[in-house]
Amino acid sequence: MVFSEELIDFLVGLSANNNREWFNARKDVYESVLREPALEYIREVGEPLADISPHVRASDRKQGGSLMRIYRDVRFSRDKSPYKTNVGIQFRHESGKDVHAPGYYVHISIEECFIGAGSWMPDRDALLAYRRAVSEHPNEWLALKQMTESGEWTLDGHHDMLKRPPRGFSADDPMIEDIKRKHFIVTHRMDIEDVTAPDFVDYTVDRFKESKDWMAFLAQAIGLPF
Repeated sequence: MVFSEELIDFLVGLSANNNREWFNARKDVYESVLREPALEYIREVGEPLADISPHVRASDRKQGGSLMRIYRDVRFSRDKSPYKTNVGIQFRHESGKDVHAPGYYVHISIEECFIGAGSWMPDRDALLAYRRAVSEHPNEWLALKQMTESGEWTLDGHHDMLKRPPRGFSADDPMIEDIKRKHFIVTHRMDIEDVTAPDFVDYTVDRFKESKDWMAFLAQAIGLPF
């Protein structure tokens, strides 16, 4: 077991007491039930993830690695709560400079737990490349989308799409509705019991394998190896 039910208790407490005084008094709990287990999870995922793709990185560095900071950037936010109330773990492509590059993502919170694969809010050039790939390879795209028909995966972003075809694409393109997407990410929802189960590492690795072709399509669309 990597993550314990004590992690859930900590996240419940943090959600109810999102302030520095509460957090600082429980910094040792944060380290023992969240940070260290998350780093151990990343280490255990590293080898099987490399078998899926040698170009996707699992880094257990405490700063700038796969584990995302718990501290929120509140400079431009009305919400001044200092801490995130979730565990965020990202496995990025070696060429990716930020979370918006194609990669895998694991999200754990008391509200929802999920695994994501793909690209969320890609930059302009990457977004254009994804749209072109969908338009130019419709059969491959439709085959990939079949993974979202089983109920195990969903194709997110339905509520954040262009209303009109993007510049350079025809409204008559058979794939136009998918070309209007701003995000190219599939999501697998989990129960909290999945997170605290003894086989959580194997569980997530199996999901990464299931979405391998999806990731490869996106990487190749922007000229990256997978």
